[in-house]
Amino acid sequence: MRRVAAVATSLSALIATSIVAGPATASEAALSCALGRTEAHHSEGVDGWDSAYPRPDRHLDAVMIFLSFPDARPTTSPQQLSGDYFPATSRFFERASYGKFRLRTHVHNRWVRMPHPSTSYGIQRDWDSGRRSAYLRDAVAAADPVIDFSRYDLVYLTADPGAPGVDSDATKVVNLDQPMHADGVELRRFVTVFEHSPPDRNVLAHETGHVFDLPDLYHRPENGHGDWDTYVGDWDLMGSQFGLAPDPFGWHKWRLGWITDAQVDCVGLDHPRMHALRPLSAPDDPDDRHRPRLLVVRTGPDSALAMEARVAGGNDRSLCTEGVLVYRVRSTTASGSGPVQVLDGHPGTSACRGSSVYPPLADAPLGVGESMNDTEDGVRIQVEGRTTDGEWAVKVTRSTA
Repeated sequence: MRRVAAVATSLSALIATSIVAGPATASEAALSCALGRTEAHHSEGVDGWDSAYPRPDRHLDAVMIFLSFPDARPTTSPQQLSGDYFPATSRFFERASYGKFRLRTHVHNRWVRMPHPSTSYGIQRDWDSGRRSAYLRDAVAAADPVIDFSRYDLVYLTADPGAPGVDSDATKVVNLDQPMHADGVELRRFVTVFEHSPPDRNVLAHETGHVFDLPDLYHRPENGHGDWDTYVGDWDLMGSQFGLAPDPFGWHKWRLGWITDAQVDCVGLDHPRMHALRPLSAPDDPDDRHRPRLLVVRTGPDSALAMEARVAGGNDRSLCTEGVLVYRVRSTTASGSGPVQVLDGHPGTSACRGSSVYPPLADAPLGVGESMNDTEDGVRIQVEGRTTDGEWAVKVTRSTA
């Protein structure tokens, strides 16, 4: 890991006195750089919340239902399989949200028998909608006698991983235009889990992110051949559940309510000044709730540059490179088409081959003394140093290049 060295004490003291903190009342500043929601699927706009999705700024209750099939006899128990996902997924969100969101999962500890063989449903990544609907109808009907769906905000339907028709590549969130009904409530979305045991790392947290209206950040190449992670690399699990730095982007934390307006510093280029960035993974502290974790430059009606400090800790404890990460956000770009793109602070170099999902972006963050010119938007980002308490000092100006 390329560790960014601490700056000299005298420089730290200078930066600490020259940094201007974000506004105490951030609504005005946040509104000036908050992109508006658009019709794009899972739009990255932050100026409102789509009430069709549960917002994870409180505790939510989920049920995990395990489905067996007539063509396979389960070789393990729901209790054992649930350990593949919990408490790890709940702890991931607790760390990411600074304790603001708690996912309380209730595991149904008996297999629910599906009426048809697993092979009859045609389970696969690009699933035929008719067969998928039949699967969901059968699952809800089979579970309804023993599950009170009205008690839960999220539903995980987990298939027997040993059944012959189960395809681990088919795990996904299913959103229904026409909801199903059970126990007096509408069921509009399900997380359908088809993982082998043990499952892909962070896969359930990734799919749960879609339940909260977060987009896919990976690039799906034609015919499935090529790099999937060219947009964001290891950064944010909505890009890859295997990433070394899976903590959600600060922009996503802002959208979800885990970062408040007071922790977002909207950057104006007309009067350059030094900005402070508290590391994204640093624990929440009541005394620090007005210290920015996210810098944002509005670059257009539907676009912005975002900057955040990523260091080894929390969900990012295995990250490859520490520093200030810069990325572009577009609220009119749909899920899977690159609504977020990381800007590479070290083009032409790579890092952590063998462990990174996309080594060219593994060393994307800027270290102390490094800078970047974003020629597309005419913005220059300079990392001037780190304070003694771990904040990063960043200067954002108009680019002259």
